[in-house]
Amino acid sequence: MRLSRKTLARLPETVARPDYDPAAVTVGIVHLGIGAFHRAHQAVFTDAVLADDTSWGVCGVSLRSPGTRDALAPQDGLYALKVQDGAGETLRVIGSVVELLCAPEEPEAVLARMSDPGTRIVSLTVTEKGYCHNPADGTLDEDHPDIRHDLENPSRPRTAVGFIVAALVRRAAAGVPPFTLLSCDNLPGNGHVLGRVVARFAELRGAAATVKDVATPSTMIDRIVPATTAEDRAAVSVALGMEDAWPVVTEPFRQWVVEDVFPAGRPAWEKAGVVFVPDVSAFETMKLRLLNGSHSTLAYLGYLAGAETVAAAMALPGMADLIEGLMRAEVSPTLPPLAGFDLAAYRRDLVSRFRNPALRHRTWQIAMDGSQKLPQRLLGTIRDRRTAGASFGRLALGVAAWMHYARGTDEKGKAIDVRDPHAARIAALVAGLGDPEEIVAAYLTMTDVFGDLAGDWLFRETVTQALGGLMLEGAARRIATFASG
Repeated sequence: MRLSRKTLARLPETVARPDYDPAAVTVGIVHLGIGAFHRAHQAVFTDAVLADDTSWGVCGVSLRSPGTRDALAPQDGLYALKVQDGAGETLRVIGSVVELLCAPEEPEAVLARMSDPGTRIVSLTVTEKGYCHNPADGTLDEDHPDIRHDLENPSRPRTAVGFIVAALVRRAAAGVPPFTLLSCDNLPGNGHVLGRVVARFAELRGAAATVKDVATPSTMIDRIVPATTAEDRAAVSVALGMEDAWPVVTEPFRQWVVEDVFPAGRPAWEKAGVVFVPDVSAFETMKLRLLNGSHSTLAYLGYLAGAETVAAAMALPGMADLIEGLMRAEVSPTLPPLAGFDLAAYRRDLVSRFRNPALRHRTWQIAMDGSQKLPQRLLGTIRDRRTAGASFGRLALGVAAWMHYARGTDEKGKAIDVRDPHAARIAALVAGLGDPEEIVAAYLTMTDVFGDLAGDWLFRETVTQALGGLMLEGAARRIATFASG
């Protein structure tokens, strides 16, 4: 027996389920990038308010593989959300995803749904690389092969940007007002970045007028969501008493801060705990630098030290002190003020969340796409520290750990499966290099990643020293000596 609308009534009483009829829900949101994070975050907030208005269901679109559609379509989009920490776990079936599409296989169906007047929001979790932008300045990468493809094949796009502009052009031709674009990715000023790349793509298509009135509110999202494992699937299916092909597992904590600019309307997300603000930038900077910057640092260092998960990395001698010092001494002084927000408590909560033994969040998963993540997670903070004339040794260690990791060989000589849009480029740059100074110099030719820091002598020197220490001592020992020193 498999989870579906027909089998909902057979769930154990211990499993929470929708307080509305999922069959009555219609699509109001198209979400590009229907992965685990969206299903553990935005879809959950939406699920919580559908009883008030069933016109805000989600059409989830996979931009690459059909895996999510194939797993969830036979379940009518239903899936279980497992929330767990050291104190226990809860299960809830989420019903807000009512349609699933795979863009490479059915681009016309995706464009038709995005062009439908009932679609009033198009949201995204496509990761940093999905914006096809230059990370150093946030502009559209006009030489990206998929962008070039979409400009030449507007009716069969590959990218989120291509689909968005194609749908907006169709809506304009039909006299349908534009949807709101809602970025939910870890980018500073994510709404501004999305608006910028969409406007430039539309200009290149000769359709600039179709995007001039599109709202692109920025957001800050926060929840730790590991990749679902075979063990997770098996455990959830046992607890449900029926098969769930793709549940999601997460922590109790969740946060969503959004700029309230939705000309076409929105769900009553505030009833589910969403915080609406005029300007999200201060919250966004705090989260990107404290949570994401720390997460990346401990992931690269932890992986190199042999820690498979975040919790295991946090248990390494010196790691907790290193991460706490990074957040308190180097990151926090760069943050804008947040009235009434307890920054010290937030840092303590992050350390506790990173230590959550119930979440098997793999360091390798967090380590993906480092060339796209570092500019907003670590490099922006370093720039601010340089401007203030302040030290940035822990931040530099995080950058150096990425450089060491992205070379593709661990400390035992075993190959690392480096997942990064620039993996081949990096491999070519550092091939045959063994001297830390030469390695750093090679990386700093990537000005699209490092921007002005590529020419900053102190940044180069500090990262070189950090990389040299890692290569000489090994990550585990370097973490311990760095924290104690």
